[in-house]
Amino acid sequence: TRQSRISGEKLGLLDANFSLLMMTLLHTVLALVLSWTGLSSLSCFSKPQTRSWLLGHLGKMQSTEEGLQRVDDLVQTYKHSCCWFLGPFYHLVRLFHPDYVKPLLMAPGRVKHQQSVSIKPHFQSFCFSLTSSVWSRKRRLLTPAFHFDILKSYIAVFNSSAKTMHDKWCRLVAEGKTNLEMFDHVTLMTLDSLLKCAFSYDSNCQQSSSEYVSAIVELSDLIIERREKNILHHWDWIYWKTRQGERFKQALNTVHRFTRDVVEKRRTLLNQQRETEAQSEIAPTAQKRKDFVDILLLTKDEDGQGLTDEEMQAEANTFMFAGHDTTASAICWTLYNLARHEHYQEKCRQEVMDLIEGRDGQEIQEDLSNLPFTTMCIKESLRLHSPVQAVTRSYTQDMVLPGNRTVPAGTICLVSIYGTHHNPTVWTNPHEYDPQRFDPSNKKSQTSHAFIPFSSGPRNCIGQKFAMVELRVVVALTLLRFRLTPGVNPELGSSRVRRLPQLVLRAEGGLWLQLEPLNTPT
Repeated sequence: TRQSRISGEKLGLLDANFSLLMMTLLHTVLALVLSWTGLSSLSCFSKPQTRSWLLGHLGKMQSTEEGLQRVDDLVQTYKHSCCWFLGPFYHLVRLFHPDYVKPLLMAPGRVKHQQSVSIKPHFQSFCFSLTSSVWSRKRRLLTPAFHFDILKSYIAVFNSSAKTMHDKWCRLVAEGKTNLEMFDHVTLMTLDSLLKCAFSYDSNCQQSSSEYVSAIVELSDLIIERREKNILHHWDWIYWKTRQGERFKQALNTVHRFTRDVVEKRRTLLNQQRETEAQSEIAPTAQKRKDFVDILLLTKDEDGQGLTDEEMQAEANTFMFAGHDTTASAICWTLYNLARHEHYQEKCRQEVMDLIEGRDGQEIQEDLSNLPFTTMCIKESLRLHSPVQAVTRSYTQDMVLPGNRTVPAGTICLVSIYGTHHNPTVWTNPHEYDPQRFDPSNKKSQTSHAFIPFSSGPRNCIGQKFAMVELRVVVALTLLRFRLTPGVNPELGSSRVRRLPQLVLRAEGGLWLQLEPLNTPT
């Protein structure tokens, strides 16, 4: 009887495995048919040479310096767009000209954002991945958190976090360590700023380790590793059984636990304050600066409904995760470009010195509009070294593009920010650093959607004003306190820099600069 039971279990297991195999084969055949059908519908787009009929362009693009150079070759050859397919399953259209990018990014709410499967567990409620009606509601609720009056209150935070980083640099320079890697330091500084702005939480992460910050950094590393190292890890049912998948879950739990606790405590505190004010005849005292969580808790839609706790946690996680790396990348590459162009660096420094002349202490205040040339240098760096290399979209209806070309509904469109910013038909000498491109007097001659570091249209980056304020404050204070020159990368043994496009644009072996402290008069 026992042997019969065991034999029955084995037969049941074989039947289950056979059923799974047949379902996988059917799914694969269906995917192949749909893929070939999709490719025929993209015949109006040029198709670069493939590796084979089965692999397509799989492996022809790497996240390396050479990979970016291949994008340059595509742009040089095809000028505006081409189709691309990865293995037998995924086909897409790559676009890198403003005339082709604009109608896609400016499309109304029917846009559906596509995202890498490896990011979904973290951005499960990210507003860009929602349906039109839900996204529109959340966008309206989030907008007050990025009002300029709110951003002004964050300037003091940016000053404080930048000073902490600069004090650390001064101590390292005093020890003889003048050649420093920028990304490590600047990323901790932007995390420090975001934690204060989002949660009013002083993590002291620039001086000591923090469980939450360590989890954020580990999630970034694991997402890159999952996307690039092992194609099998793109399937959840495989990935969650791996050691990396377990680490991802642990880090994710740490992040979610932190934001959940903050939201719950802040909601309880706000409710208590309302009850106290309602029972008291005394006028309420002046409140502290509202942070990101406070604003989201207080905002309501037209029906009087706010965000749920789950939505709050998702938006707070998104603000932290998407905000620190991109801003850190933008700051690092701006400092790098100014280190390579001493005359531009000196002109920016003089502009900052003129701004703070007569003030007590070296702090940037609300008059950021008085840094026009520094802003031009930052924008040119965002063009040349955009933190985000591309965004993807798909549409619920066919999209008509110039030249009688049509993107079929459901097709993934990869809008190449890098390709558009380096397109020689759009920008003269696109690989040169020239801040004068962004002189206000030249703005009329600039093609619409030629400059899209924060994407564009109704689903552009909601945090772009926040990022630009932090960029100007940190860059200005850094130039005020240090003279920058290109450093030596220990891995390469030279000052040569090889770009590394990951979740954001980084540099192989880090981005190294030589620092000289300045005794700038106040």
